[in-house]
Amino acid sequence: MKFTPFGIKNQEFNKSVRGYDKDEVKAFLEKLADEYERLLSDNDRLKTEIDRYEEQIKDYKKIEKNLQTAMLSATESTTKAVDSAKKQTALMLKEAELKATQMIEKAKESANTIRDAVLKLREEKKLLVARIKAMIESQSSLLELNIESIETKPKRREDFKKSEKKEEQSDINVDDILEKLL
Repeated sequence: MKFTPFGIKNQEFNKSVRGYDKDEVKAFLEKLADEYERLLSDNDRLKTEIDRYEEQIKDYKKIEKNLQTAMLSATESTTKAVDSAKKQTALMLKEAELKATQMIEKAKESANTIRDAVLKLREEKKLLVARIKAMIESQSSLLELNIESIETKPKRREDFKKSEKKEEQSDINVDDILEKLL
């Protein structure tokens, strides 16, 4: 049997000779009905709150699921981004190492080319110095021959002075001339 506040208030009891006080039983049943009514309304209110909270929980579970999905997606994209950055960094390092190696090779080639050019210039310098020495010696020999031929000719007084000056100048130092030219 289901109790209701109205049913409790209107409950009738059989009469007996020695029964309870009718007014006291009625007052007690009234209090019981009021308390029962209050409990039922609290129960209805709590059921309504439970339903509302269950709806909120469903919403929160949906939000939680969406957050977990978003977090998983963010984690995956972050991992991919980190992997991509690592690959790009490795590629950039390899490119930099390759460029550095190429630059070093070019520098070595340039150094070798310059070294070869310096050696070639030194050889050319030696050849030029030898040629200039030979030219100076041949010119010196010619001058000495000219001086000897002049000495063998009869001299006049003026020519004699000139020949003395030439003799003074005939002591030609090839090394001094060469140093002055260089």
